[in-house]
Amino acid sequence: MSKIRIMVLNKENEILVRDTGADQALLVYEGPYKEGDKIRVEADEADTFYWLQMDNAVGRSMVYMTGAVEYEIPFGEKKWNLPDTAFEGERHVVSLRKARKFEYSHYRNLSYNANDQHGITTCFPHASANVETRGESVFAAMNAIDGVIAPKSHGKWPYQSWGINRREDAKWRLEFGRPVKADRIIVFLRADFPHDNWWEEGKVTFSDGSTMALSFEKGGHGQEFTFEEKTIEWLELGELKKCAGDPSPFPALTQFEVYGREAEESSGGVSR
Repeated sequence: MSKIRIMVLNKENEILVRDTGADQALLVYEGPYKEGDKIRVEADEADTFYWLQMDNAVGRSMVYMTGAVEYEIPFGEKKWNLPDTAFEGERHVVSLRKARKFEYSHYRNLSYNANDQHGITTCFPHASANVETRGESVFAAMNAIDGVIAPKSHGKWPYQSWGINRREDAKWRLEFGRPVKADRIIVFLRADFPHDNWWEEGKVTFSDGSTMALSFEKGGHGQEFTFEEKTIEWLELGELKKCAGDPSPFPALTQFEVYGREAEESSGGVSR
């Protein structure tokens, strides 16, 4: 069994409340969060899968944890990419449960993580980019893996997206934290027309050194690309070319899904 610990800490790193369990734990925090508060989740068994929920309004994600995770409670602009009720009120639920093999061993979306955040390097999938428009949460890289697909506008939840601040060399990166076998990508471009432009072309670079050219259509629908199954640990979307005939300078990405299976399985999770 994996011993699990969940804590809420203040800005001085003092523990305000904690809960522990074997293979699963659920913490109820009574009272409003304050700026500087953070959630820390730990599990004795690393390099395996857990169901993680940082807040009841954000939702659960099956994640691959390689170590303890610290999540900063967002305030103000930093939470505009989340539901209005997230981290609000007088009662909050945080949970972590070790996933069972049948929950992660099947063909599935490998990129979904509603609990991703800047700076977290021990919890996957994790998204990052070389640019995020004005550093605002509503244009953060993590928005492209949060499972929310509302491409017909931009800004506060549910219209958050990855925005590139007009950078011609914009790159978006997705890390899995372990080897996975992937063979399918579904891309949802933002489609807030006429405010938006859109990308006609892009290129995906995989961690095995291979690349794949993408040709996009105008619209916010899911655009599916299949390829021969490959074992990868990360991929990068780049070389994005917007439509030259559209006057808008604002293309953006609403969601990026990767489908496949785990590459290597063991009794405790994934062998590395």
